[in-house]
Amino acid sequence: MALITYLTRVEFDEGAIGKLPAILEGLGVVRPLVVTDRGLVASGLVERVLALFAERPAVFSDTPANPTEDAVDAAFAAYGAAGCDGIVGLGGGSSIDLAKAVRLLSGHEGPLAQYTAVAGGVQKIHGRICPMVAVPTTSGTGSEVGRAAVIITAEGRKLGIVSPHMLPSVALCDPELTYGLPPLLTAATGMDAISHCLETYMAPSVNPPADAIALDGLKRGIGAIRTAVRDGGDRQARWEMMMCALEGAMAFQKGLGAVHALTHPLGAVRELNLHHGTLNAVLMPAVLRFNRPAIGGKWQILYDILGGEPDTVIAELSRDIGLPSGLSAMGVNEPIMAHVSGEALKDHCHGTNPRIPTREEYHEILRQSA
Repeated sequence: MALITYLTRVEFDEGAIGKLPAILEGLGVVRPLVVTDRGLVASGLVERVLALFAERPAVFSDTPANPTEDAVDAAFAAYGAAGCDGIVGLGGGSSIDLAKAVRLLSGHEGPLAQYTAVAGGVQKIHGRICPMVAVPTTSGTGSEVGRAAVIITAEGRKLGIVSPHMLPSVALCDPELTYGLPPLLTAATGMDAISHCLETYMAPSVNPPADAIALDGLKRGIGAIRTAVRDGGDRQARWEMMMCALEGAMAFQKGLGAVHALTHPLGAVRELNLHHGTLNAVLMPAVLRFNRPAIGGKWQILYDILGGEPDTVIAELSRDIGLPSGLSAMGVNEPIMAHVSGEALKDHCHGTNPRIPTREEYHEILRQSA
């Protein structure tokens, strides 16, 4: 078992989910709200978690694939109606991000747009909010140790609410919860984690500890993802992928970049409802090529870890594990690309790319990824 106190408390162990009631008790939580999604309810995993408690917690299970402010408001209403005093985010990044936003509302008035990073909301967020335990069931976003919740606001923009106060009180990481995750979801979430390691390593801020964590996560993810996709029950591969996701998010406190500046507005296109990790995988090769002139010797370090030209290796990996060949296959057309190119300039990840793209350069990255 690893007890880690970098950024927040992390319990990482197979079977760690059994500690959840005791962890909540230690945080002073008597009536938690479990925020999750219908897929996990149907899988039986939510019931498995609820069975750990002597008194059944309240549940909100209507988390959408890309969490919206409407869903946050509905979950917060459930939180109040049940007299809750803490939150468990159980699921992938969508459920955990939605849970974070509900937690924010436990001590702040809405609407959410005023707390987004692009609106200068960081200074408005304080720590007088309820405790939260994040329990990931995929190995992708790393939201369990992230200081942001990415939400589609009432205005229809997918934006980050960022603050150290948004970090969950405890991250409870149990690789057993990912056993049997379907191959395509394993692939998409795994490439999300790998993209975090790549982007944060390329980000220009000087943060050697974050760089070291990102590279360790990258090595683990690259070494394990094919096995995890091929065999959903491979114990070591599942452990490595969950650690990759955790480390990617530990590192991206340093900043992300152009991939995420594009995937956030792409994820806000309601008629497509695109998966974030899949978008990251498709966009990463073009962004790697765009960044190459600005990252100097880091390109060679990535080459050595990946065993070839980074953009080529990532493109081949995505193809091998069954992800779409490009944005066109996902329904992204020229008008959407033109719109997203402008929206990317407004994203909080735009300014931490090692080479700052113009609108035209964002458009070209999208075209190369089509």
